[in-house]
Amino acid sequence: MADIKAEYLACPIRNVVSRFGDKWSMLVLYQLHVSETGILRFNEMRRLMTDCSQKMLSQTLKNLEQSHLVHREVYPEVPPRVEYSLTDTGRSLMPVLTDLIAWGQQHFKDVVTD
Repeated sequence: MADIKAEYLACPIRNVVSRFGDKWSMLVLYQLHVSETGILRFNEMRRLMTDCSQKMLSQTLKNLEQSHLVHREVYPEVPPRVEYSLTDTGRSLMPVLTDLIAWGQQHFKDVVTD
């Protein structure tokens, strides 16, 4: 039993997908990916994701930064300017994420039922 638990805890799928598998993380990653410059400020993301609370967006960005998927750049200005962009690791995830989105669009009616 202990061997199974250790394997489960070391599972790459469980450990990696848990870093960005929630709906807000995927939306943040996608919004950064499709933005014209690849850079968004916090309030720009809030306008794009109106159903995400300020607290949840802030927490999501912190988690994505800790997972090395999002880069946070703070400029020494008054008021401070903070910009977010995808890291190289985050950009490498985008083909997989866009494929998942395409799959979701194709199979939406099959998967999402009342």
